[in-house]
Amino acid sequence: MDRILLMRSFVTVAQIGSFSGAARALNSSGSLVSRHVAELERQIGVRLVNRTSRSVSLTETGLRYSEFAARILAEIEAEDALIGHLHDRAEGPLNVLCPKWIGSLDVGDAIAAFAADHPKIAVRFELGGLSERTYDFLDSGFDVALHTRDLRDSRIHLRKIASLPFVLCASEDYVKRHGDLDHPGDLADRDCLVHVNEPVWRLGHGSNSSLHKIRNVAFSSNSYIALQKAAVQGRGIAVLPQRSAYDDLVSGALRVQLPAVPVPDRPLYAVYGPGRTVPRKIVTLLEFLTRWFRENPTPTIRTGGDGQHPDQ
Repeated sequence: MDRILLMRSFVTVAQIGSFSGAARALNSSGSLVSRHVAELERQIGVRLVNRTSRSVSLTETGLRYSEFAARILAEIEAEDALIGHLHDRAEGPLNVLCPKWIGSLDVGDAIAAFAADHPKIAVRFELGGLSERTYDFLDSGFDVALHTRDLRDSRIHLRKIASLPFVLCASEDYVKRHGDLDHPGDLADRDCLVHVNEPVWRLGHGSNSSLHKIRNVAFSSNSYIALQKAAVQGRGIAVLPQRSAYDDLVSGALRVQLPAVPVPDRPLYAVYGPGRTVPRKIVTLLEFLTRWFRENPTPTIRTGGDGQHPDQ
């Protein structure tokens, strides 16, 4: 039987001086409170209470134990109150894990703004180290992990933060040598720069979208930054995050391919631990990130027959 429950019954008996009075205070029955005290005596191995037909008194050991138990229960209640207070306030340590490619771009900017806006929250922001097993971030001591894929795991909470636009592009030099793409099927004959986790590209939206397994891989990497550099150098065609590629698209170092068949946006999800009540600091972070991405959208690249034009 739960020791804390037994101690609470015993301390109430000690304070009131009767089983019936303790039962009323605990909204219980006298027989149940009596059984709790008897079980506590059995677990400890000593008699705590002198029972008579008219009164209840503590033994010498019972008096000492009642003081100890009262102190323990008071400390538990104080700690519960403190934890509840911290749970309901946006303060304390907050550990966030994020993929490297978005952590160095959009999310990095947003997290830095969040840390500046909430000085009572001590943010630990780490890039990389994400596992395919959705629960691993909790086991590693992180409160929130950011992903760009839908994680189907009922044991954790998932919230969509934003949509991240991507773009299919190549350098002007590559286009001069090989020509613009006229159809997604043309990818089969072109050099492609592929993220190692994305060997299949989806182009188009909704029912008009199509999947293309890339077979002519000229260069691969687990870094979008590396893929972007290879694309600028004219090595081939790449699918890149639009925020990352924006400056190169504006300068003309990169050129949008198949503007009529756009690359679908990728969702940005925040995942966090189970439980019906979420700590206020996590709620505050999620609300901040959602608002930040809404207020700081990726600049749009308007495409036309002669290339792309930035909306500035």
